[in-house]
Amino acid sequence: MSESNPIPVVEMQGVRKDYRQGELDIHALRGIDLVVHQGEFMTLCGPSGSGKTTALNLIGALDTASSGSIKLEGHDLNALSRRALSHLRRDRIGFVFQAYNLLPVLTAYENAEAVLALQGQPEPQRRERVMKLLAEVGLGGMEDRRPDQLSGGQQQRVAIVRAIASDPAVVLADEPTANVDSETAEKLLDIMEDLNRKRKITFIFSTHDPRVMNHARRIVRLVDGQIASDKAKGD
Repeated sequence: MSESNPIPVVEMQGVRKDYRQGELDIHALRGIDLVVHQGEFMTLCGPSGSGKTTALNLIGALDTASSGSIKLEGHDLNALSRRALSHLRRDRIGFVFQAYNLLPVLTAYENAEAVLALQGQPEPQRRERVMKLLAEVGLGGMEDRRPDQLSGGQQQRVAIVRAIASDPAVVLADEPTANVDSETAEKLLDIMEDLNRKRKITFIFSTHDPRVMNHARRIVRLVDGQIASDKAKGD
């Protein structure tokens, strides 16, 4: 990636999200303009109700905007069929959730390779990639353990491997440190930052955790569904 000509991964233009809650009209996003480039390590932050999780869900094609344009690697999400969106989520977007979202009956290895299996990649190829990634995040030798045999931090490491196994364009992490202690949170953030630097994986966090913001190299602050500030930090 050239610093003078960075590649846009996510482009949001005039994005609004409105919905009805009982008798109330909720304006979750009120015209968001945002460009995220390849290799960024950034966070969307703000108080509860600021719109950060809504923005993340829209980028991840888990929800649709009321108006405006969202592009991922140049693909207009509004123009894609349900099938195409499903394939885009599978192949080009990695997700890391607050609650890990691992399947309890599967081993760490089986959870981590799930996306590659869905893509139809050959088993030897899947195994080579997943085992290498598990070792890279400190889970070498734990591939046969099920989630209930792993600590919270270890489960989140499996989730990180699952998110990056298919070499996605972007990893979306929604409050990934919320369910772990401070020491574990720092280790997880170090792992993700290392993956970002070594593999040029783009990470977008949604959080109000100051530990995540300390690691982020760009902080976009949302207030009442609008961007209040957008600041980059030096590497």
